Amino acid sequence: MMHTRETAIPQSSHPLRIAALMMLSLAVLLTAVPVRAEAVKMIPADFSELAEKASPSVVNIRTEKTVNGGGRVSRHFQGMDPNDPMNEFFERFFGDQRQREFKQRSLGSGFIVDPSGYIVTNNHVVENTTEIKVILKDGHEYEATIAGRDPSTDLALIKIDAEKELPALELGDTQEIKVGQWVMAIGNPFGLGHTVTTGIVSAKGRVLGSGPYDDYIQTDTSINPGNSGGPLLDLEGRVIGINTAIIQGGQGLGFAIPVKLAAGIIAQLKEDGNVTRGWLGVSIQEIEGDVVKYYGLPGAKGVMIMDAFKGDPAEKAGIRAKDIILSIDGKKVETLKDLTGIVASQKVGDKVKVTFLRNGKEKTVKVKIGKREDRRTAGAQGMGSGDADLGIDIASISPEMAKRFNLSDTQGVLITGVKPRSKGSQIGLVHGDIIKEVNHTPIRSEDDYFEVLEGIDEGEQVDMLIIRRGRGYALVRFTK
Repeated sequence: MMHTRETAIPQSSHPLRIAALMMLSLAVLLTAVPVRAEAVKMIPADFSELAEKASPSVVNIRTEKTVNGGGRVSRHFQGMDPNDPMNEFFERFFGDQRQREFKQRSLGSGFIVDPSGYIVTNNHVVENTTEIKVILKDGHEYEATIAGRDPSTDLALIKIDAEKELPALELGDTQEIKVGQWVMAIGNPFGLGHTVTTGIVSAKGRVLGSGPYDDYIQTDTSINPGNSGGPLLDLEGRVIGINTAIIQGGQGLGFAIPVKLAAGIIAQLKEDGNVTRGWLGVSIQEIEGDVVKYYGLPGAKGVMIMDAFKGDPAEKAGIRAKDIILSIDGKKVETLKDLTGIVASQKVGDKVKVTFLRNGKEKTVKVKIGKREDRRTAGAQGMGSGDADLGIDIASISPEMAKRFNLSDTQGVLITGVKPRSKGSQIGLVHGDIIKEVNHTPIRSEDDYFEVLEGIDEGEQVDMLIIRRGRGYALVRFTK
C-alpha cells in the first residue's frame, strides 16, 4: 500500500503563493518568446520581386561546334562492347576512317555583368565553339564573341553588341555567405528558357577535384544541364556564385564558383583577354596527423614542399624540399587551397614574405613572384602538371606511386585527374589511365608529354596509346 505525504499550508498563505507562481510564469513567458522569435527566421513569403528584378540580366546561350565522329576508340569509350564480333567486321572493311565531322549544339546560361554587353558564363559552355548566340529574356538574339577564357576556373567572358545599355547584375561578397541562407538560381535548364529555382547554401569550400582552385559553393537549389554559367543570387539580387557543376547521381546538389574567386578573373578577362597568375615554382603536399606532430607544427595542418623547381622563384629565394610553409605575407597557410589561392592572387613581380619551418626552426625569405604557365601546376600530393587543352592532370610515375597504384611498369605518365566536361573527358580518358605513347613517341615523363603535344599543330590528329587497368592497351584518337 502506497502512502502520500502531504504538507499542510496555512490558509492565509494561499493567495500570496498563487500570486508568486503567476508572476514567475509570466516572467518565464516574457523572456522565452523574444529568444525564440530571434532564433528562427521564416521562409521568404515571395521571391517574385527578386525574380522580376534579376531575370532581364540573365541570358540563354546557344553554341555550335564542329566535332569528329569516332572509330574504334570512340565506340569503345561510348559504351559499345569491345568484344562485339561486329566490331571486327567494321574494322576489316572500313578501318578507322569512318570519322565524319558533324555539328554539335549545346545550351547554357550567362548573366550580364557590364551594361556595354559583357556576359559571364562557364568556359565549358563556349570552349572550342564555332558559333555563339545569346538570347535575352525579351527575345532579342545576338551573335557573341569570346572576350577571354580561363579553363583553370571554368570561367569565360563573352561580348555582344546590343547598341543599347543592358541591365547588369551586381557582384556580391562571397565572404558574407552563410551556410543555410536563402539563394536563387536563374538559368536555362534543358533548354526550356528562363527558369527560377530557390534553395539554401548547404556548404562552402567544396573541392570536387576539377582543378587547383576548387572552392565551390554547394547548394540544394535545383541546377540542371543548361544552368551552367547562370547566376546564384542572394536575396538582395547580388551574384554570389556562377552555377557550374552537378554530380551525377547526387540528387539535389549543385555547385557554384564563388564570386571572391570569379571577380578578379572577370576583371582580367575584360582588360587583357586572359588571366595571369602568380607562381612560386614548387610542388606541394598537405600534411596532417602524426606527420604534423613529427615536425612540431604549431597548427593542425601544414603544407610541405615536395620539390622546388630549379630556376623558379622559390628555389632562387632559398626554399628547399621538405620545408614546411607556414604563412605568406602574414596569411596562414594550412592547406593546399590556402597556398595556391594566395600565390595565384599575387601579381607577377610582387615580392612576398614566405615564412617556413626547416629542421624545427622558423625562417622567412622574400620571394619574387613569377608567372604561372597554364601547363604548370603546384600539384596536390603529386598530382603533377596540368594540361589546359585536354583538362587532365598528369604525373611521372615514381616508385612510390607505382606501389600506391599497384603498377608493374613505371614508364609513362599517370593521369591523376580529369576535369568534368573537358576534352579529355569527352575522348574517354579517366583517372588512373597511363599514357605510354603519343603519335608513336614514347612518353617517359611530364616533359616528354608536353614536348610532344606542343609539337603538334592545331587541327592535326593525335593518337594516344594508353594502358587502362583491367583492360590493357587502348588507343585514343582525337584532333588537337
